[in-house]
Amino acid sequence: MGFKEGDAKKGAGLFKTRCAQCHTTEAGKNLVGPSLHGVFGRQSGQVEGFSYTAANKQKGVHWDEETLFEYLENPKKYIPGTKMAFAGLKKEKDRNDLITWLKENTK
Repeated sequence: MGFKEGDAKKGAGLFKTRCAQCHTTEAGKNLVGPSLHGVFGRQSGQVEGFSYTAANKQKGVHWDEETLFEYLENPKKYIPGTKMAFAGLKKEKDRNDLITWLKENTK
């Protein structure tokens, strides 16, 4: 199974409750985690001014719907050594909703 278009409104709620304490979609503004502005098409570990782990920089993944779908299920499994403390979104529907919202709000 891979990414399928989800409900952006539900994705907004997920971002607010599960992501926004560490991430923003504002360009050039890093929090505990890097800004997600421009995440689609970007390579892992490349946000200006954010201190990434070597594991994140060396993963070399290009973020798109499919890689985010897989990553968000279990970030520590996808990038062993990441400092992201998020356990992941186990439900495919939640990942689809969040990614759909991110596609609309990270440009």
